[in-house]
Amino acid sequence: MSILSIQEVSKFYGDYQALDSVSIEISKGSIFGLLGPNGAGKTSLIRIINQITGPDKGKVLFDGQNLSPEHISRIGYLPEERGLYPKMKVGEQIMYLARLKNLDKASAKKTIKDWFQRFEIESWWNKNVEELSKGMQQKVQFIATVIHQPDLLIFDEPFTGFDPINTNLIKSEIRRLRDEGATIIFSTHRMESVEEICDDIALINKSHKILEGPIKEVKKAHKSHNYIMEVKGDFKDTLPTGMTMKTNEFKDGISLLKVAIPDDNPTALIEKIISQHQLISFNEEIPSLNDIFIQKVQEV
Repeated sequence: MSILSIQEVSKFYGDYQALDSVSIEISKGSIFGLLGPNGAGKTSLIRIINQITGPDKGKVLFDGQNLSPEHISRIGYLPEERGLYPKMKVGEQIMYLARLKNLDKASAKKTIKDWFQRFEIESWWNKNVEELSKGMQQKVQFIATVIHQPDLLIFDEPFTGFDPINTNLIKSEIRRLRDEGATIIFSTHRMESVEEICDDIALINKSHKILEGPIKEVKKAHKSHNYIMEVKGDFKDTLPTGMTMKTNEFKDGISLLKVAIPDDNPTALIEKIISQHQLISFNEEIPSLNDIFIQKVQEV
């Protein structure tokens, strides 16, 4: 079941059309990658979901109901441009933001302390935000985003300012939040992170949705039909009918082959190789999400 159903949404800014009849379904309890190059329309869509602005055409359903102000408390938003009060103490600031999300003081304090312990930042409570590094401030903003345990979380470039260790920490927390029932919309240009943690994706380019689906299905639909293999010796054999040699490099007694097999049935080639050679490795070439992103954007 979808927690968010975006139906034929269009958005104009004067004569400029930021979104053109975009429809996206986001399933409950999933991590959904909202992708696209700069200026594609992602930010306009995120602003509509957060009710900062509204669609000019189409509609958005939240948990089966028309999106309305009553849903704001069920959404957490971490914007790409962060916004903390630099002179305010960390603990006081998160408490203030939690209270704005209708948490009572006792519940907010307990939840904040739990997050501080999880992130090992108990000593930050009385520090001013301006005393923290960019990455440390990012942790504070992350806690402020999730503190009210919303059903839908929107993270826009959440790893900015983080070193690899803290990036992995936040990835783990995003997965944990998903496993505990939250739905996450994850917007980033880091395709390797999308491939690592997202269940489904949608790609927007030039105001249009040009791709949507589970990552595994998207990659399967865009596979190259190429197979990479290592064969001992200098491979000069003729390939079975229908197969094409893309590359054949011989080095240090090993032939590295790339063969196109349109029907994805490599049995005949494997049988031919092992009848006369030693087959060291054999793998299908799977395109990365980054490759697919570039291909689809360049097609438009």
